[in-house]
Amino acid sequence: MFDPKTVPDVIKMAAKKAVSDAETARRAISVLDLTSLNDDDTPEVIEALCKRAQTPAGNTAAVCVFSPFVETSWRALGQSGVKTATVVNFPEGGTNAQRVGDETADCVAKGADEVDLVLPYKAFLSGDLASVVDVLDATRTACGPMTTMKVILETGEFDDLSKIYDAARLAIKHGANFVKTSTGKVPVGATPESAVAMLTAIRDARDEDGAIAGFKASGGVKTTDDAVLYLAIADEIMGDGWATPQTFRFGASGVLTPLLETCGLDQNNAPAATGNY
Repeated sequence: MFDPKTVPDVIKMAAKKAVSDAETARRAISVLDLTSLNDDDTPEVIEALCKRAQTPAGNTAAVCVFSPFVETSWRALGQSGVKTATVVNFPEGGTNAQRVGDETADCVAKGADEVDLVLPYKAFLSGDLASVVDVLDATRTACGPMTTMKVILETGEFDDLSKIYDAARLAIKHGANFVKTSTGKVPVGATPESAVAMLTAIRDARDEDGAIAGFKASGGVKTTDDAVLYLAIADEIMGDGWATPQTFRFGASGVLTPLLETCGLDQNNAPAATGNY
């Protein structure tokens, strides 16, 4: 059960345990979806992104690119083990389930390992749950059993943490393997408060329904301290060691350089960011 009044206490407890050291920075790199979702992306930009994803401190979990670059990504990544993620229904979160299902099927056919779906959050907030469920179900069907489905709630557009919790529970009920905070295209992205609401939903879905899902913080994760706090919140709610690439992700571009610096790598040798996600 989620009580918004407890959120500040959870964050305070997590902050006391958060340590920005090399070990935690390496852990953060291992769960990073290194992202470039810019209108001026090119194959060369995406190839550089894939190179950045393979770092001296370990590989990231995935790269996240627009669908025209899915094949470029998986070819560039080769046998690295880094997955290719893409986005659908992005960033508007429309309600045309047939269109979103077809878009998802196309991404899967191109070779995407993971699909990040924007929830029809405006429909959810207006109470049109039928349209939301239709899009979730169509995307889950198009993903099939092998492709990971992450659902972006766009939490910065919610005015109530309880609604974020409810949206996460609905997404998990309809097949989300992860619930994710933001597209990075609205003013407010991830916040510690929204993370608590979503991680509590993940915990309750596991305990009450036996459903297993992960969490992805995206939009505004820029520093080692940012990353460390979200990992600490996950540890506080889900237990130490829960946050692995199978259950936890960051969606970011710029955070990789400070994480590498925290690992003791010279900034001049750290790859440059490719965007502002």
